[in-house]
Amino acid sequence: MVSFNTSFSEGFILVGFSDWPQLELFFFVFILIFYSLTILGNTTIIILSRLDLRLHTPMYFFLSHLSFLDLCFTSSTVPQLLINLHGLDRTISYGGCVAQLFIYLALGSTECVLLVVMAIDRYAAVCRPLHYTTIMHPCLCQTMAIASWLGGFVNSLIQTGLVMAMPLCGYRLNHFFCEMPVFLKLACEDTEGTEAKMFVARVIILVVPAALILVSYVHIVRAVLRVKSMAGRRKAFGTCGSHLLVVFLFYGSAIYTYLQPIHSYSESEGKFVALFYTIVTPILNPLIYTLRNKDVKGALWKVLMRGRDSG
Repeated sequence: MVSFNTSFSEGFILVGFSDWPQLELFFFVFILIFYSLTILGNTTIIILSRLDLRLHTPMYFFLSHLSFLDLCFTSSTVPQLLINLHGLDRTISYGGCVAQLFIYLALGSTECVLLVVMAIDRYAAVCRPLHYTTIMHPCLCQTMAIASWLGGFVNSLIQTGLVMAMPLCGYRLNHFFCEMPVFLKLACEDTEGTEAKMFVARVIILVVPAALILVSYVHIVRAVLRVKSMAGRRKAFGTCGSHLLVVFLFYGSAIYTYLQPIHSYSESEGKFVALFYTIVTPILNPLIYTLRNKDVKGALWKVLMRGRDSG
């Protein structure tokens, strides 16, 4: 029996997708491509938001935070997964596992809160257009962004602390990274009390933000329905639909993983579900939120033309 609060020098073994060796090469290529595109897309958004004055607005301020968050979020798990899939090393040290668990939970929780902030920003822009600049002033935007990061890291600190206090029976993690439900499966003692505390924290960080986002988009849809132009309605509904798709994929997969009872949690299914919020969502965010936007396209074209002229 080992525990997080005692020394475990040999670390843990990450099983990953070794149960399906015929799929490991496919997963390696697939994930490497997605990871590269995620880095490219999100880095582009951050750079453009800094360089182009037209993008110095609350929406792109929050989007640049989301892009930086996605870069860190996916980088907290994917490099380890690629090493695992390549078969070079399937182990992770004790310290590395604790750090990965804390950072992953912190960044994931921060994204949950930040997506709510972005929905509030869109609500203000669509439903209160005349007062938008007054409502979303720079000081409030800074405060909301800081609150998102702070809330995410506090939630992670609480949940990581609860896991570190549990005694574990084994060191074989049937996952591709150090995720919370896997440790609950390894617990040597009854985890009912710990699960109850975690459930409350997860409802606050997952269910409440998802509900707030849905409520904000209900108000946005009502405002759009009052638009007389059919072209304007179609464009607005297309934008709202694509945003809600990202929300559904991120929150849906996270809620499925973290809110179900641990006795019904399937480690094999959990690995595939985790791919949605670690691999798929981070690449969809820049595509759906910004790269389809004419302002971003214009900023990108301007930067490319400037680079060609200087060359």
